[in-house]
Amino acid sequence: MEKLTKTGIIFYCVALAGVGIHQFFYADFCLFLFPHWPNPFPGYAILIYVFNVLLIAACVAIIAGKKRRTISLALGGVLLLMLLLGQVPYEYIVIPYKKTHLGLWVLPLKELALVGGAFCIAGASSDENADQQNKPFIIRVLEKLIPFGGVFFSTTMILFGLSHFLYTPTVSAMVPDYLPWHDFWTYFAAVALIAGGVAIVIRVQVRLAAALLGLMIFIWFIFLHTPDAVTNPLVGQGNEITAAFSALAFSGIAFVIVGSYQPKKI
Repeated sequence: MEKLTKTGIIFYCVALAGVGIHQFFYADFCLFLFPHWPNPFPGYAILIYVFNVLLIAACVAIIAGKKRRTISLALGGVLLLMLLLGQVPYEYIVIPYKKTHLGLWVLPLKELALVGGAFCIAGASSDENADQQNKPFIIRVLEKLIPFGGVFFSTTMILFGLSHFLYTPTVSAMVPDYLPWHDFWTYFAAVALIAGGVAIVIRVQVRLAAALLGLMIFIWFIFLHTPDAVTNPLVGQGNEITAAFSALAFSGIAFVIVGSYQPKKI
């Protein structure tokens, strides 16, 4: 299980580091990290470059096992702030449509899953400083969120599964042409996402559910997202590339859950 956890951590960190490198080229945030607010403030591009350097450095440190728990907690905290102070206000202030449309929340939900992934990695990592009094206050606060890492990730998976039913024509169009029965695969993926997410939340067959979920998303990464990224690398400021990175990260989070899950002792 330890190898699977390490594999999941590598997938997650490679994906986020890839997003950081990608953001250098456009001097802008990837949309599932921070929305494109109108009239950005002076120095916005510099902020993005600094963020990218720190993000890539954090991912390298996590893979190397350097202060993994602390850095993962800090990363989860930063992503959570970006979600709460960037994505959510943007949905209510800038976007004119009804907030009940699930499709409008795809990008915030992606970030919620990434937040959950950071906390899952923190939970799977050894505590570098077991003395609570010597830890920074913010780290002690963020540690309280570790048990919610799987819930954050699973919430996204469940709602993404539901969106497959709500927006079937759109999702079916993403199925490769060489596969028959596009609607069938759309519904199959919907059920798998919902079932996997629910199983993780209610802690029933967690390892099996997370393993199958991670494998399914990794297959999507290989056969769906990677070809799209290679074919259309510049569309929408490289949205296909960042979509591939997000799929790799989600797969990694599921594998971290598999490797780190500890059943409650009766």
